Amino acid sequence: MERETFNNHTVYSLSDVAMSIHKVIERTYNRPYYIKAEILKLNYYPYSGHCYPELVEREGNTIKTEMRAIIWSANFQDINRRFVQITGEPLKENVRILCLATVQFSPKHGLALHIENIEPSYTLGEMVRNRQEVIDRLKKEQVFDLNRELPMPTLPKRVAVISVETSKGYSDFMQTLHQNEQGYKFHTELFPSILQGDKAITGITSQLQKIEQRRDDFDVVVIVRGGGGDVGMSCYDDYDLTHRVATFPLPVLTGIGHSTNLTVTDMVAHARFITPTEVAVSLIDHFRRFEEQLNDNMSRIVQHVRSRLAETRQTLVLTETAFQYKLPKIMDGHRNRLGELSKTLVYKSKELTMNATFRLKSLAQEADRNMQVRLNGEWQRLDRLREQLPKGTAAMLQKRARECDNIDGKLRLLSPENVLRRGYSITLKEGRAVTDAKSLQPGDRLVTRFYEGEITSTVNS
Repeated sequence: MERETFNNHTVYSLSDVAMSIHKVIERTYNRPYYIKAEILKLNYYPYSGHCYPELVEREGNTIKTEMRAIIWSANFQDINRRFVQITGEPLKENVRILCLATVQFSPKHGLALHIENIEPSYTLGEMVRNRQEVIDRLKKEQVFDLNRELPMPTLPKRVAVISVETSKGYSDFMQTLHQNEQGYKFHTELFPSILQGDKAITGITSQLQKIEQRRDDFDVVVIVRGGGGDVGMSCYDDYDLTHRVATFPLPVLTGIGHSTNLTVTDMVAHARFITPTEVAVSLIDHFRRFEEQLNDNMSRIVQHVRSRLAETRQTLVLTETAFQYKLPKIMDGHRNRLGELSKTLVYKSKELTMNATFRLKSLAQEADRNMQVRLNGEWQRLDRLREQLPKGTAAMLQKRARECDNIDGKLRLLSPENVLRRGYSITLKEGRAVTDAKSLQPGDRLVTRFYEGEITSTVNS
């Protein structure tokens, strides 16, 4: 069959190219190969049982290569079962794998890796390596021991619980804590979260964030879950979760129900317990130890008080005996002292009385002398005033007479007759002197007085 050409070049159909690629790959990649990669997306379909993983190879945070893969149902069931047995986790996304696969190209579906088997021990090694990287990173950041170094409250009464309300582990924890034989009272508040698989990482960290916002309401944080093996436990080795627990401001206690493997979360938590019941017992023990210490201190106090009372009684008896022995001597000494003081007091009193009497006589004599001198001075002053009084009175009367003459002269000069005599006149209206022309009206009758005589006039305008 002659092929179509274009510009002297043979034209191939898409199927021709696809079949050619298929033959080249089939001839070149004619056996299975071990390939290491990371599962970016699992793409498992439960209905068919087939799985179509998207595999990638990273260089740092950049995807260097990406390829599609296929795991048929029969192979997937066997691979997943062995994966759980060895790693404790089902096959999932974001894990590194070493797979045995053939390279196949389908003209219809394109290039794909047909995975025949996955080596779980390789993935387990990668998980262990990643786990150690997380531990090293936390230690390098100097946060690995932070939560374990927090002081545990003496009485951790207020407990924030991260768990699943329907889980048996949560039920065991609550029953053990609230039904303790000693009758200790606890306040618990549940912050529900998924506790297994990758979703547990965001669930637990978000609930820790809520608890931190109310940190003053709680004394400790407890993370508890039921048993069920180690499947899905790798989430507790995640850096984000472990860093959140390590740097949490309240003590974190874990009881996530496993004993074979110690997770990084257990390592950085303040305390780690195998079961939720053990966590509850440890909280109860804090109260029990405090009560025992309190009772022991009370016993010590009672014993100390009794010992001090006995010592005090003995001291009082000795003091009383010594007092009874020394009292007569002390009394005799005080009597003698009082006698001497009495004699001294009588002598001093007489001496003071005599001195005071002499002082009073001296003061009386001095007062008499001072009074006589002062009286003589006052009599002399009165005599001088008696002599000066007539002269002073006559001079004052003459001065007042002159002042009166001066005032009389001024009054005569200011009298109306003298004013008129000097050429002035007085205009009267109705017997009252006119001082303002504006007060006059046309037709008003006026009288003008002179020194000698008067005239009458009428206002025209």
